[in-house]
Amino acid sequence: MDGLLIDSEPLWHIAEVEIFGALGVPLERTETRSTKGMFVDEVTRYWFERFPWIGPSTDDVAAQIVERVGVLVVEQGRVLPGAHEAVLAMAARGPVALASSTPHRLIRTVLDHIGLAHSFEVISSAEDERYGKPHPAVFLTAADALGVPPERCWVFEDSPAGVLAAKAAKMRCVAVPEASERGSPFIAIADLVLDSLADLDPDALDQLLIESS
Repeated sequence: MDGLLIDSEPLWHIAEVEIFGALGVPLERTETRSTKGMFVDEVTRYWFERFPWIGPSTDDVAAQIVERVGVLVVEQGRVLPGAHEAVLAMAARGPVALASSTPHRLIRTVLDHIGLAHSFEVISSAEDERYGKPHPAVFLTAADALGVPPERCWVFEDSPAGVLAAKAAKMRCVAVPEASERGSPFIAIADLVLDSLADLDPDALDQLLIESS
């Protein structure tokens, strides 16, 4: 969802710079999010292990970040090109799920904001899993809820961690990375790499599925 359907990755980074910065964690707004794709609880533990702070717990900090991102999404969040069309195209071919590292309460805020609240048969969040991406759990849970074998699933992802999770789940993957991550070796293992969801050709995807079956 984040970075694929909505341009929210910069908003996560803004929130993290604000909140972690106040705790003495030296993040810079110009840096790429090194924790992109991770569940927010994992992000707070990641930074606490490297720059321990005195004061709020990692769970409290995670809640602050989620709340701040929710505000920023409503204020600044933009649906990304091709997002609505891609969801509709895939829904015409089979059941569609959203599997995200974002907590449920923020997923609802985002989907309401971009007009996709009723577009998915299943919504899965990594907050329900023991491990977040690159572990495949959230994708496997979504596939099980849809009643679709993993090997018959297509995953759309923007992050290297998400692509790794998709391939670990034995699923096919379309990667739509930001420009700075196109050279990542983890992006390269996707079955198809696009600059934007607006470039998606569903017929070509159908053919790719036939050829790889």
